[in-house]
Amino acid sequence: MPRVRCRLFAEMPATRLFFPLYLHVAVCSLLIICFEGDKQPQATQQLISLLFPMEKLESLKSAVASLSEISENEKNGFINLVSRYLSGEAQHIEWSKIQTPTDEVVVPYDTLSPSPDDPAETKKLLDKLVVLKLNGGLGTTMGCTGPKSVIEVRNGLTFLDLIVLQIENLNSKYGCNVPLVLMNSFNTHDETLKIVDKYSNSNIVIHTFNQSQYPRLVVEDFTPLPSKGQHGKEGWYPPGHGDVFASLMNSGKLDAFLSQGKEYVFVANSDNLGAIVDLKILNHLIQNKNEYCMEVTPKTLADVKGGTLISYEGKVQLLEIAQVPDEHVNEFKSIEKFKIFNTNNLWLNLSAVKRLVEAEALKMEIIPNPKEVNGIKVLQLETAAGAAIKFFDHAIGINVPRSRFLPVKATSDLLLVQSDLYTLVDGFVIRNKARANPTNPSIELGPEFKKVGNFLSRFKSIPSIIELDSLKVTGDVWFGAGIVLKGKVTIAAKPGVKLEIPDGAVIENKEINGPEDI
Repeated sequence: MPRVRCRLFAEMPATRLFFPLYLHVAVCSLLIICFEGDKQPQATQQLISLLFPMEKLESLKSAVASLSEISENEKNGFINLVSRYLSGEAQHIEWSKIQTPTDEVVVPYDTLSPSPDDPAETKKLLDKLVVLKLNGGLGTTMGCTGPKSVIEVRNGLTFLDLIVLQIENLNSKYGCNVPLVLMNSFNTHDETLKIVDKYSNSNIVIHTFNQSQYPRLVVEDFTPLPSKGQHGKEGWYPPGHGDVFASLMNSGKLDAFLSQGKEYVFVANSDNLGAIVDLKILNHLIQNKNEYCMEVTPKTLADVKGGTLISYEGKVQLLEIAQVPDEHVNEFKSIEKFKIFNTNNLWLNLSAVKRLVEAEALKMEIIPNPKEVNGIKVLQLETAAGAAIKFFDHAIGINVPRSRFLPVKATSDLLLVQSDLYTLVDGFVIRNKARANPTNPSIELGPEFKKVGNFLSRFKSIPSIIELDSLKVTGDVWFGAGIVLKGKVTIAAKPGVKLEIPDGAVIENKEINGPEDI
């Protein structure tokens, strides 16, 4: 029985390990009793270290102070984050108190006032804006090296190329000066600086800064991994995009933008092709003095785990699945009750960000992220920018069209945006009006297509999918040129057999296992 109890605690999701201090003591006492005579003392010690490491904080501070690779701001930010985590300060959500936000809190996009007709007024609006793209992620999951933003999306243009084109066109059209800011991580910084050089003659000012670099924590003894000789990149981690507020401030960029008369920053993931500047949203925020705006959009069955906005004790806040009691998880996933989810397109008032960072008031929920590095179990503590909504005054959500959420997380998404379902105009990815269905086709590609290089080599040209409902491809499948896919299509090559779809094939509502089925 003692081992069963150990396993229950050890396998408990890390997001559930938010105990107040007195519970840490009680749990550890219980564990010591449970494990008396147990033959796994090391497992016991590791578990107690994880659940009750408060006494290790002073030695951690000393170890972090000796790390020469990071700044004093980063050291202080890291220690504050660890201290908060150990204090067990996480908010407990009382399910009965959750309310559905009204249209005043989550504003329907269609009710926003139109943007000004006068180009001079539009210029005034845009001159108050900064665009910030989260550029810390690598393209490794899609088989690419370097920043994800340099993956080619369409017509030989990368995510970053498209972002620059979009802002260039705004600046040229209205005679404004909207700067682009890239928040890099230590993983993407050096390569991004080289790439940004090619835009030096563009009609756009590009700024870069690094988000914080924190040491991974060794679970066994709660010491920084670099202190154990792991001084390479594997010893460190970027602590999530919730770090954007403090890092923007610490970089000096925030004060510089305020001195230039900038008022708002539009923050979005660099891989979301739908996250473009929207004048109606910007105008609404300025007119209504909203300090924070999160764009949300209606959930589909593919988005059931996404965070949603709720009204809770008189404030709007983000509810993530990790905060939901087990007995209410299915209810949370329901698209009937919780109908919207966070796109991570955020609009922030710069003065408000400065005020809250200086007051150390942005205490977002901490996301523990356990990892293993070279056989060593480590812990990363992270935060998300969306969770900050509850700390800002007059914070709102805006329920935007799905077109503003077009992320490319896998090659299946790349297939969508490279197909005739979209066209490219001045850097903007525009959906083809010929498609009657408002939702995009569901696309599932097998592991043979996971890496971008393999994906591209398997298509002579991207098929037409205007009338496609769903596509599932498994096995060694190769596509010819000029193929048209319609309805529900499944293509499954037999094990060890190469299946070639010929040029010009039209496949509608079929399951194909060999050439005879085409």
